[in-house]
Amino acid sequence: MTIAERTRPYRTRLLLLLAVVGPGIITANVDNDAGGITTYSVAGARFGYQLLWMMPLVAIALIMIQEMSARLGVATGKGLASLIRESLGVRVTAIILGILVFANLANTVSEFAGVAASMEIFGISKFISVPLVAILVWFLVLKGNYRSVERVFLVASAIYLAYVISGLLAHPDWPAVAVSLVTPTFRFDSGYVVLAVTIIGTTIAPWMQFYQQSSIVDKGLKADDYAYERLDVIVGSLFAVFVAAFITISCAATIFAAGMKIETAKDAALALGPLAGKYAQVLFALGLLNASVFSAAILPLSTAYVVCEAFGWEAGVNRDLREAPAFFGIYAALIILGAGIILLPIKSLIQAMLASQTLNGVLLPVILVVMLRLINDRRLMGNLVNGRIFNAISWLTVAAIILLTVILVATSVFPRLFG
Repeated sequence: MTIAERTRPYRTRLLLLLAVVGPGIITANVDNDAGGITTYSVAGARFGYQLLWMMPLVAIALIMIQEMSARLGVATGKGLASLIRESLGVRVTAIILGILVFANLANTVSEFAGVAASMEIFGISKFISVPLVAILVWFLVLKGNYRSVERVFLVASAIYLAYVISGLLAHPDWPAVAVSLVTPTFRFDSGYVVLAVTIIGTTIAPWMQFYQQSSIVDKGLKADDYAYERLDVIVGSLFAVFVAAFITISCAATIFAAGMKIETAKDAALALGPLAGKYAQVLFALGLLNASVFSAAILPLSTAYVVCEAFGWEAGVNRDLREAPAFFGIYAALIILGAGIILLPIKSLIQAMLASQTLNGVLLPVILVVMLRLINDRRLMGNLVNGRIFNAISWLTVAAIILLTVILVATSVFPRLFG
């Protein structure tokens, strides 16, 4: 047997992996959007390395949840909204749909806020940057097909490495980082709890399950592709949380150490200049711009998928405007609303950005309970249903998120009890 013959199976597997890869990596990395970057920046600036212990746990939870989403997609060939409508009825679907559309609009607004903030660092007015980006992302999806759009999104995912470099330039205390990653700490004050829940909400957002599953269906992946798609999910999730940790580390090593306060990702980028050098500031700002543009395209796309699937309308990037007018109309409407709100004379959107991420944390248990019900339905999943151990860990994850949500509500209603 020749060397070429021996290596052929490995080349075939690599080509299959490259053909399948995309939905998992893109979905996980879009979650490091403007609101997410703001959340991680504020966490590092306010509490130093104290919240890093959440990152390994969040990574495990993210992998599990996105893997279930991928499994639902390849096993059924349907998006999550379609499955919810078929399994739980129109009323439940309408309730979930309404909440999700509202949350996604708030998140889309935060993405365009990130575009405006990042470009203002370079002296470009939001009245120039926001309309240009809105037109760019609308044109990309309207004129592209799934393959071309996915390639653009994968390139955007790679640009997140700017945050890793920025974190290295901040020269963090690595022993302290290592200790914080493996040493859980908890404080019963409202600021700490809100950020803890918000980290979960921004890292594991409800829209992700809908988008990933819809993109798997749009790409045409089947049960035979499951093993490769699972690897896609694992790599994407680990990379996303790795980037999130470095955003927190860079702000902890500089802004927290200097005793400074920030409210936005833009503040973080500007503060990094004198503390960690101009290159760190530029990389952080470019990362914010990339994340904001990337997410400004994905979040409206996710919303369009959800609404069209829920009502049985034609949907998909591979279709054109005549085939799927509702799909592209909803996509355009979300972009116009998200960009338009940013152009209004609003002084600060930081509270809205953080609130949208916190809302994700509150909504997530509802979506997860629905997913767990669907993925344990053997009529839908066949042999791809959850195993007992996987189910037990999944329900424990949901219970932990519900508990954190209850604590969040308690600290908001009775702040004096929590200092």
